[in-house]
Amino acid sequence: MTPLDLERSESWLTREELDAARERLPILYVDAVPVRVDERGAVTTVGLLLRASDGAINRELVSGRVLYHERVRDAVIRHLEKDLGPMCLPQVPASPQPFTVAEYFPTPGVTPYHDPRQHAVALAFVVPVAGDCQPQQDALDLAWLTPQEASDPALLREMDGGHGALLRQAMAHLGHAV
Repeated sequence: MTPLDLERSESWLTREELDAARERLPILYVDAVPVRVDERGAVTTVGLLLRASDGAINRELVSGRVLYHERVRDAVIRHLEKDLGPMCLPQVPASPQPFTVAEYFPTPGVTPYHDPRQHAVALAFVVPVAGDCQPQQDALDLAWLTPQEASDPALLREMDGGHGALLRQAMAHLGHAV
């Protein structure tokens, strides 16, 4: 049996249990910046989701919780496939290394990252995707931007919850200073 074969139904929390946990301890998340690369591995485009939440429509990165007994690599793949579709074909190495760790606080201003629901720690990855990507779940659209467009300060300011700061760090990590 591999870790992917494990039954995770016992790891799902009810809404009440999750709310209680969020009040007491940090929750582990993964954030992913999907990219397309050329034959040399250079980033050609960056994928940003369009979502509606709390009455606003914003560009966002792929993001989600790591489940109990789930490897970080598996969580990255699961969230990319959940948001971009099962045929996105993420190219996640066997031992992925985050480009940064983002600490989200319910209190604005502690860090550039804010989540009013909870204190969360997210490992952030840049992930090449090779397949067909279509917005899924609650994503309204998926836009592929050039690195220059993704580095636009006006776009970065419009991203909610610190995702703009995280995208700025990803672009710097990729050699595209903002």
